[in-house]
Amino acid sequence: MAAIKKGAVKMICDNRKARHEYHFLEIFEAGIELRGTEVKSLRAGRANLQDAHCRVENGEMFIHNMHISPYEMGNRYNHQPKRPRRLLLHKAEIRRIYARVREKGLTVIPVRMYFSGQRAKLEIALSQGKKLYDKREDMIAKTEKREVERHLKMMNNER
Repeated sequence: MAAIKKGAVKMICDNRKARHEYHFLEIFEAGIELRGTEVKSLRAGRANLQDAHCRVENGEMFIHNMHISPYEMGNRYNHQPKRPRRLLLHKAEIRRIYARVREKGLTVIPVRMYFSGQRAKLEIALSQGKKLYDKREDMIAKTEKREVERHLKMMNNER
């Protein structure tokens, strides 16, 4: 078996919809408590973060609605695809997140999932929902940037 570098990062999945729907105020890295076949399924890239969210329950942080497909070669002990999974964060981080969510009405959204070395990590963001006009401004800025790049590319090709 090939050795994996300690700092090597391999992307599993990304929540692109969240970048469009929310402003990220603060980002945290959390480990995930996984069961047997879930890790094999993640290594195959069979996960989905859309519609997933995090909640604090009894002083622990859980991720809900994250879909990890059952492992194809698994047996009858395969995992449930959308079961709540515990996130591994320091107690102080959980308290700080919970206080901000409770007082300001923010939410905790998973942003991306990756392997750091051999451990599965989840990047979560303390987020605030965007208003419709915020989304429009982002789309206009993105369109303008694309047009400028296209124009510069055309100018370079003419030379």
